[in-house]
Amino acid sequence: MDLLTQGLLGATMVQSGAKQQETRLATGIGFFAGIAADIDILIQSENDPLLNVEFHRHFTHSLFFVPLGALIVALLLWPFLRKRLTFARLYLFTFLGYCLSGVLDAFTSYGTNLLWPVSDARVALNIISVLDPAFTLILLIAGVIAFRKYNHTAARIGLLLAAVYLSFGWMQLHRAEAIAETLIAERGHRAEQLLVKPTLANLILWRSIYEFDGQFHVDAIRVGLFSEPRIYPGESVNKFVLERDLRGLSTFSVLAQDIARFSHFSSGFLAIRPQQPDVLVDVRYSNLPTTTAPLWGIEINPEQPDQHAQYKLYRDSSSATREKFLKLLLGEHVLE
Repeated sequence: MDLLTQGLLGATMVQSGAKQQETRLATGIGFFAGIAADIDILIQSENDPLLNVEFHRHFTHSLFFVPLGALIVALLLWPFLRKRLTFARLYLFTFLGYCLSGVLDAFTSYGTNLLWPVSDARVALNIISVLDPAFTLILLIAGVIAFRKYNHTAARIGLLLAAVYLSFGWMQLHRAEAIAETLIAERGHRAEQLLVKPTLANLILWRSIYEFDGQFHVDAIRVGLFSEPRIYPGESVNKFVLERDLRGLSTFSVLAQDIARFSHFSSGFLAIRPQQPDVLVDVRYSNLPTTTAPLWGIEINPEQPDQHAQYKLYRDSSSATREKFLKLLLGEHVLE
């Protein structure tokens, strides 16, 4: 998730395990430890644009890296805190602050390499968006109260409420999945793979992507709290097949290897953008849940197979897009 939420989770985790007089010091340590795993965002290369995509939320977010990651944070803070805490106590705090960084990201739709090096699979449970103000607010209020009142009980209550919110997301996910499966059956399709994920900053509007007969079909599903579910049929696009779409490209070429890396990152949900035949997109993400217009993709040039693919962002923050998204979120019957 975003850095603020990661830091708040780390802070409340450490607050919950701190003594009353340690609460404020623990808050800062926990916040720093909570964001430390995202240091992997600095892994970049001008010569290899996909390196950052490949290693963001990678080994630093693994459960197996937690003891080492917490130790590194403790060593960095020790020169500043050696007169206020024993190293053992400092390490306990950094461990508590760091330990759920990867787990929290695994709850999102983006995912993380939670079990590296045992498994290179990206774990994405799809029960919360990468940015969710309600979840962040729960942790913020709990953390502020704990900080001001020197009260770890507030932090523990905040963590409990955050867990309840994640449980609500899990429930909403299963409701949306059931609706998607019914829709697929009504169309006479058989999903070879199905992905349902929350849209940005809410647990009401969900994006469904499934594969059938060589195509990805995209729909929006609104799962309201006090209203009937609503389905917004969306677009479809042909699934990318290397042997067909880039016939003759050597599997040993730099471009083919980059495509394989991007496919792993995208869980195989790849398609060539119809409007741009030289752009390979991640179908999982779009500016609107009913479209295949991408948030990101890679530009490919088969005529230069030994050059790296270029990673590109295609975010659309126009007022028209925001208005359409809001109509979907509010359950409007007809979109303009």
